[in-house]
Amino acid sequence: MTDGAAGGGCVVVVGQIGRDVVLRTDGLPPVGGSAGVAERWEGLGGKGANQAVGLSQLGVPVRLVGVVGEDRAGGAVLRAAGRDGIGTAGVVRRGRTALLLDLVDAPGSRRLLEDVPPEGLVTVDDLERARAVLTDAGAVSLQLQQPSATVLAAARLARRHGARVVADGAPDPAVRGELLGLVDVLRADAAEAELLADGPVGSLRDARALGSRLLAAGPGLVALAVPDRGDLLVWPGGELLLPLADVPVADPTGAGDAFVAGLVAGLRHGSDPAAAGRLAAAAAGATVQRLGGRPDLSGLAPGGPPRG
Repeated sequence: MTDGAAGGGCVVVVGQIGRDVVLRTDGLPPVGGSAGVAERWEGLGGKGANQAVGLSQLGVPVRLVGVVGEDRAGGAVLRAAGRDGIGTAGVVRRGRTALLLDLVDAPGSRRLLEDVPPEGLVTVDDLERARAVLTDAGAVSLQLQQPSATVLAAARLARRHGARVVADGAPDPAVRGELLGLVDVLRADAAEAELLADGPVGSLRDARALGSRLLAAGPGLVALAVPDRGDLLVWPGGELLLPLADVPVADPTGAGDAFVAGLVAGLRHGSDPAAAGRLAAAAAGATVQRLGGRPDLSGLAPGGPPRG
C-alpha cells in the first residue's frame, strides 16, 4: 500500500471505496430484451474515494480510511488510488470489494446499483488500526453512510486531536446530538436535509430554518441542497445561495462528493465560506458534465478563479 499524503495538513476521508462500472446506453431494453452499450468506464469509485480523488486533483494531500476486498478488484482500486496520489495506509483489506454500477440511459438520467457487502463498512476497530493516519490529519471528512458508531468514534478522535471535522450526510438520530456537537462543517443533499428536518425542505425558507437549527446544534458551516435551486450555505451571520450550474448534465453521480471536496479544499486554503462555497459549486458543476462519479477538477484552484 502507498501513503502519498504525509504531513499534518492532510485531509483524511473516512468512507466507501469500491469498483465503479459506468455504462451509457441509448435506452433501457424491455423485459427480456437487450440493448447495446455506447460507452463504458471502470475504475476506482465509491463516495469516499471520489471525494479523495477530487481533493487530490485540487492539490490537497489526502488519505483514505476504508475497506477494499482481498480480491483482484481490491488490488486494482488500491493501485488506482496510488496513481491518484491518495494515501492508502488506512485502508483495510477483507472480503470482496464493493461494486457500484452506474447505468445512464439519457443525459441526466441514471440508475445506480450497489453491491456493498457488510464487511465493506468501516468499523471502530478499523479506525483504531488507522489511528496514526487519523491523528495526523488537519481535517477529517466523514461519509455518514458508514455505521453510526464508526462515524461518532472518528469524530471524537479527530476533535480530540484538533482536526476540522466535516460530515457528509444525515446523522443517525441515535447519535445526532453528540455528532453535531463535534462537527465543524455539515453538508446534506435534498433527501438528507428532509431527514434532518423530519419533514420537507422544499424552499429557501425551509432550508434557512433548518440551517439555523443545525448551526445552533454545533456546526459552524452548513450546506443544504434545495430542490431546483442549488445549495444554501449558512454560517453565523451569513448565508449564500449557490445556484445550480448552467451546464449540460450528463450524469449527476458524484456531484455531492465533488461539492464536499471543493468545500474542504477551499476552507483548507483559508478561503472564507462564500469563496469555499463557490469552489464547491464549480466542482459539482464540472462533475455532472461527465459520466460516472469520478471528478476531473484539475481546472479549478482553491483560493482563485477557475483555470481555463
